Amino acid sequence: MPAGRQSRAPGPPRVALVTAAEAVGLDDDAPVLEDALRRCGVDLRTCVWDDEAVDWSASDLAVLRSTWDYPRRRAAFVRWATRVDAVAALRNRPAVVAWNSDKRYLLELADRGVAIVPSTVHAPGDEITLPAEGGFVIKPTVSAGSQDTARYAAEERVLALAHAGRLHAQGRDVLIQPYVERVDDDGETALVYVGGSFSHAVRKGPILAGVPETVGGLFAAEQIDPRSPRECERAAAEAALDAVPFDRADLLYARVDLLPGRDGWPLLLEVELVEPSLFLRFHEAAADRLASAITRCLATVMS
Repeated sequence: MPAGRQSRAPGPPRVALVTAAEAVGLDDDAPVLEDALRRCGVDLRTCVWDDEAVDWSASDLAVLRSTWDYPRRRAAFVRWATRVDAVAALRNRPAVVAWNSDKRYLLELADRGVAIVPSTVHAPGDEITLPAEGGFVIKPTVSAGSQDTARYAAEERVLALAHAGRLHAQGRDVLIQPYVERVDDDGETALVYVGGSFSHAVRKGPILAGVPETVGGLFAAEQIDPRSPRECERAAAEAALDAVPFDRADLLYARVDLLPGRDGWPLLLEVELVEPSLFLRFHEAAADRLASAITRCLATVMS
């Protein structure tokens, strides 16, 4: 047991599912995951990450689930993750949180040969370079749930530059990507992995085709349906996970979001390793699969 974590009296393993105050009741994954964990004999509680009254050492394992308010406080969130991991094992790990919570990681994956949606990052003070033609998307590099994200047509450059300027004025880096038009018809494919292995996939309807509806001020509402990924999508997701600078078997969960490229080959939009929705309700075995992975993780951290 790592230094800082206390030995404990015998009893059922204790897991904290970590959320945000504003997200309580909004996580569709929570009910089915909680039921599956209780069937595994887990002593379960839900904790708000920035609630100073929480005694994290009372848990054996803390599992990040719906901490969707962290983007405006990323530095504090990363520090919190490190502190919690010292007294109760955090999954995914703090190093994963630090790397994956800033979308600059996409450039690193591209350097490793992953086919991503073309992306450029502009820090405050940089001159903004917009795509020469076609629609495009502007978002902060630190965001969740499509917060502060907008699509612009080629002729809306003034509006787009104003958006980027507002983000820069807040001290935030800007990510610019071309809008992948085929998503309007095909949607996104989100592939969910548990313990490094493929679990299930869904289709996510196009969020930016119109003005997105926001839920609780935390994330854009999405149309979700089950989907069987194509072989090329499985291959693209596997390549993305293999390029992540962590042992994929050590990742409790991962979600790989793909868009359909013009040539038919999928392009990576994001690898979600911090607090992704996992769409557990859309596959009969998904919640039990994640609960089993959590119990295996518990066995490791408690040994």
